[in-house]
Amino acid sequence: MKRKLAGLAAGACLAVLPLVVSPPASAAVARTVAEPSAAAIDAYLADSLESTALPGMSVVVTHNGRIVHAAGYGHDSAGRPITAETPMRVASVSKSFTAMAVMTLVDDGRITLDEPVARRLPEFRMADPRARAITVRHLLNQTSGISDGTVDLRAAESATTLSGYVAALGTGTLAADPGTRWAYCNVNYEVAARLVEVAGGMSFGEYLKRRVFGPLGMTGSAVGDRVVTPSRGYNSVFDAWVPRQEPRDFGGGSGGVVTNAADMGRWLISQNGRGRQIVRPESLTTMHTSSGVSDYGMGWGRETVNGAELLTHAGNLFTYTAVEAIAPDTGYGFAVMTNSAGLYDDTYDVLTGLVAMSQGRTPEMPGGGRQWTELVLGLVTLAAAGLGVLGALRSRRWAGRRAGSPALRIGLRVIPVLLPVALLALYPTLISFLMNGRTVTWAQLTYFAAPLTIAFAVAAVSGAVTAVLRLLRLLKLRSVVSSR
Repeated sequence: MKRKLAGLAAGACLAVLPLVVSPPASAAVARTVAEPSAAAIDAYLADSLESTALPGMSVVVTHNGRIVHAAGYGHDSAGRPITAETPMRVASVSKSFTAMAVMTLVDDGRITLDEPVARRLPEFRMADPRARAITVRHLLNQTSGISDGTVDLRAAESATTLSGYVAALGTGTLAADPGTRWAYCNVNYEVAARLVEVAGGMSFGEYLKRRVFGPLGMTGSAVGDRVVTPSRGYNSVFDAWVPRQEPRDFGGGSGGVVTNAADMGRWLISQNGRGRQIVRPESLTTMHTSSGVSDYGMGWGRETVNGAELLTHAGNLFTYTAVEAIAPDTGYGFAVMTNSAGLYDDTYDVLTGLVAMSQGRTPEMPGGGRQWTELVLGLVTLAAAGLGVLGALRSRRWAGRRAGSPALRIGLRVIPVLLPVALLALYPTLISFLMNGRTVTWAQLTYFAAPLTIAFAVAAVSGAVTAVLRLLRLLKLRSVVSSR
C-alpha cells in the first residue's frame, strides 16, 4: 500500500489523502533567471531540515544536462549521515520507471500501447467482461476502470510473484468502462510490471536493471530492497521520531524502486530529454502527455507550482516519502526523498521552495505543518484522557442524579460518551472512504497515522470507561434502593 494521510481536520480527528493532485495548468514562467548556485541550494536544504525537524532527507536538483546539486542531510536510523548515495524508498515515484520500461518494449516493437492486455497475459482474467478491452495505454494512464474498491487487494498483495498478483484479480470487476474514467490504482502498474516480465523475457527487476537503470548509469538503484537495502525509516509520534521497519507490501511496479539522489539526478536529466536517452523522443512525449480523461500521463501528473508547469509524481510509504518533478520549459528537475512518514508531508513543501529558487525567487521556509498537526492531536488526546478521568471520578454523582430516571432517558445520556467508541470501530472504514475506497488495515494505521490513531483510541477508552462506571454505579445504587 502506497498511501499517506496528507491533510488533517484536527477538530474532527479525520485525515485525508490526496495521492496525485493535478490542478489546471497555467502559463509557464517565461522570464530568464540565473541558475541558483549549489551553495544557495545547500543552505536552503540545510535550513529546511532544521525547520521541518525531519530525521533525514536526500535531494537532487538538475538543470538541462547536468546535476546542479545532489546531497543528503540528517541521519538514518543507524545514526549514519544521509548522503547523495544513501538508498531511499521512493514508493509511487516507481510508476514513472515502470512506464519507461513499458515504453522501451513499445519502441522495440514487442508490444503496442493499444493492444488488449489479456492478449499478452493469460492470467489476466477478471469477472467483468469489460476487462478484456483494457489496453496497455489504459494501465499506464490509470484509465483501465480498475479501482481499489472493485478488486480483492488483500488477496493480490498476499501474492509472492507478479503472476500470482495478476491471477488474484480474477474475482474483480471494473468501476467504469476502460478509457472513460481516471482512478489512481496501484493494480494498474502491477499488471504493467507483469507485462514487462512476459514481453521482456525476464523478471521485472532484472529488466529495469538492464534496460533502464543500467543504461542511465543508475548503479545504486533496484526494484525491491534485497539488492539495495535501505535502513529502517521513521514515523513521527507526537513530534518524536520512532524508527520502524517498513511492513511487507507488494510494490513491484507500483512502488518497489529503491534509489538515491545521485541516481535520481541521472533519471531527471533523461526525463527532460537531455543526456542518455533510452526511448525515442516521441515515446518520451507520450509518457508526459495527459490522457485526455485527466491530467495524468504515464507515471507523471501535471500541475502548476509558482506559475511553472511541472510534471510530477509523489510517493508515500509507511516509513518513507518522496516526490519528483521536471519542468520541461526550463529544463529543471527536482527530487526530494525522506526516510520518514508523518501525517503531514514536508517533501512537497521543500520541492516548492526549490522551484521558487529556479525562478529566481526567495523560497518560503517549509515546516510547521506536521508539528502543528501533531500538537493539536496531542492536545486532543490529553483532553480526552482528562475527560475520561473526570468522568470516572464523577460517575457516582452522575448515577445519584439519575437513579430514578427511566431506562430510555439514561440510555440517551450514555450515548454521547460512547460516540468515540463507535468512531474507533469505524475508523479504518472512515479512512478507507476518505481514500477513495482503498483497503486500510489496523496495522497500517499504527504507522504514519499513529498520532491520529492514538487520539481515537484514547477518546474511545475514556468514553467506554466513563459509560461503564456510570452504569455500574447506577445499577449498584438501584440495587441498594430496591433492597431496602
